[in-house]
Amino acid sequence: MKTAIFASGSGTNFEALVNANIPGLEIVLMVCDKPGAKVIDRAARLGVESLVLSPRSFVDKAAYETAILGRLKALNVDFVCLAGYMRIVGDTLYNAYKGRILNIHPALLPSFKGAHAIDDAFNFGVKVFGVTVHLIDLTIDGGTILAQRAFEYHGNDRDEVETRIHAIEHVLYPEAVTQFMKSIQ
Repeated sequence: MKTAIFASGSGTNFEALVNANIPGLEIVLMVCDKPGAKVIDRAARLGVESLVLSPRSFVDKAAYETAILGRLKALNVDFVCLAGYMRIVGDTLYNAYKGRILNIHPALLPSFKGAHAIDDAFNFGVKVFGVTVHLIDLTIDGGTILAQRAFEYHGNDRDEVETRIHAIEHVLYPEAVTQFMKSIQ
C-alpha cells in the first residue's frame, strides 16, 4: 500500500515510519508546508520524494490542497499519515481521503487537543501523559481513535515528558499504521 506522510517540522515521526520497514507499506511521498523544514533533509537522506508547497502561494486552502492531491493521485497514494503536520486538513483533502488520513497527537485524546498539547497537559498538572493515533475528521484532533499509549509521570521536567512522548510515538505510530493497513485490505 502506498502512503504519503505530511510533516511540518523536524520529521522524527516521518523517519520513524520510514525506518519501521512496515511490510506492504511503500512510502512514496513526503509533503511539507514549510520550505526549509528539517524534514525535507530527512526525506532526501532517506530517499523519499518531497513535495514542498507554501500555502501562502495559493489563493486559498482548496487550491493548496488541490495541488497536493494532484501529486497524491499521480502516485496512487492509498492513505495519508500526518506526522507533525501543523495545518488543519480542509474539505478538499479530507473528502478525497475520508477514512484514510491518520494523525498522531502527543496527548491522550480527547483531552488536550491542539498545537500545544504537551504544554497544556503539563501545565494542567496531569500525572498520566500519552500519545494517540486517530483517523481525522473535520474537527481539530477529532475522529476515531485507533491506538493510545500512556505513562505516569510525577516529575516536573516538561522536556523529559516530551522526550518520553516522542519515544512512544516512534513505536506506536508504526504499530497503528500496520493495524490500519490490515483493516483496509
